[in-house]
Amino acid sequence: MHRKPLRRSTWQEPEQTPIALPRAVVTVTDDGELDVTVDGTAFPPPTDGQAWTRSSFGTLLDAISEARATAVRIEVRETDGSVFTDIIRTRRRITPGPAAPESGKQGGKHATRTRTPELIEVTADGYVPGEDVAVAVIASHTDAAWTGRARTLLDKTHLDPVLRDGTGEVVLLGRISGTVHVRRLP
Repeated sequence: MHRKPLRRSTWQEPEQTPIALPRAVVTVTDDGELDVTVDGTAFPPPTDGQAWTRSSFGTLLDAISEARATAVRIEVRETDGSVFTDIIRTRRRITPGPAAPESGKQGGKHATRTRTPELIEVTADGYVPGEDVAVAVIASHTDAAWTGRARTLLDKTHLDPVLRDGTGEVVLLGRISGTVHVRRLP
């Protein structure tokens, strides 16, 4: 029996299309102001005569990312020559739960009861204003306020298994600063 020799394939993996994110470069000046460019174009503050500053960094991030609708690669260049880079992700879309029944209606035998959430507040300081702060047992995400303080409200009824079976702790993790706080839940 005569066999044909195997032919080597010339097929190659297709090249992957690179992901293109807007690139923001924030350069801190000696006087504390921020020079900002997005994809090489100057990004001026919304108010004439004012400048971007460290205290307006959260507002700057929101403006660059179109209120966090667009992911952005951000590079911060400090006066000492250090450079910090991060990707500012888009906000997660939270789908609303089912609508509460109208209060005037009488429910029959099979009427559903709505439960009232029991919220727990968890706060911590030391975050970069406006940065994305992860909340773990990753129950949600929040943003740091202009003061650098992060705040979240957690529905205790969703956490009952965690409180009962787990450590009963929550972690707040700053995605830019790397600031981590662990808080014991009451």
